[in-house]
Amino acid sequence: MNHEDRQSTFAIWLSFISNIVLTAIKLGVGFLSNSPVLIADGVHNAGDVVATGAALSSMRISKQPPDEDHPYGHGKAEVLGAGGVAIILALAALYMAYHSVMVLFEPPHKTTVVALAAAAFSLILKQILYVYTMAIGKRHRSSGLIATAYDHLADVYASIAAVIGIALGMLGDHYDIAILSYGDPIAGIVVAYLVLKLAIHMGKSSVDVLMEKNVDLEKMNELTELVKTVPEVKRLDRLRARDHGHYIIVDIRVGVAAELSVQEGHDISRNIKQTIMKHCSDVGEVMVHLNPWYEE
Repeated sequence: MNHEDRQSTFAIWLSFISNIVLTAIKLGVGFLSNSPVLIADGVHNAGDVVATGAALSSMRISKQPPDEDHPYGHGKAEVLGAGGVAIILALAALYMAYHSVMVLFEPPHKTTVVALAAAAFSLILKQILYVYTMAIGKRHRSSGLIATAYDHLADVYASIAAVIGIALGMLGDHYDIAILSYGDPIAGIVVAYLVLKLAIHMGKSSVDVLMEKNVDLEKMNELTELVKTVPEVKRLDRLRARDHGHYIIVDIRVGVAAELSVQEGHDISRNIKQTIMKHCSDVGEVMVHLNPWYEE
């Protein structure tokens, strides 16, 4: 296992173990202190355990080399894993919203310092995990790790709302302000909205990759300029680039002088491929098709 794989594996295992610990803390404290937002957040974390497990499995599959049935590799396994994380987040958000709305029709629950401490601990830990996992995910172009990082970000939102909601509830209990006593379940509704919004964004990103949407315009412009630096290229006929999980596949059609030999055409194709892959570490495959170009 190389250094890159060790970093990615460590990040995903750290996320997995942290989610198990936080699920136990939030559900335990939530039920003991009767905190709706903490219970909802605990259920969300339980979903995170499943989501992180799916991301871990998909990352292992994506690292397998190409084979006869999968000549382009297994990179999209991570994209499927990210889509699974998005679905789990969406379901968790719907449950959180339902649970919080139901609590609004009950007498206000008394909040505790223990519940506030648990939410604050989750907020700090999840912010650290988000920053660390996102950095590793972007560095290695890992869809699974980036999805896990967004999952941590959803927990940051949830924990912020939980801290505010529980604190407002404590103020309501202390000063006998009824509306503040419902800060806990209201925060749960806000959390559900934020998590659902994030899940939709993640799901759309996964669908875009599976539908082989072109990479962003900035990347396309960069690839175009690199192709034009090859002196033998007379015309760029077509350029397509699609994300394949943790790497990009590029398809190019260019016009070259029609009188060139097959060997010369082969050398030009190789030069184009090497030029792109030298400057773009995220490109894993370049396919070049040559068209004849006539000066007239």
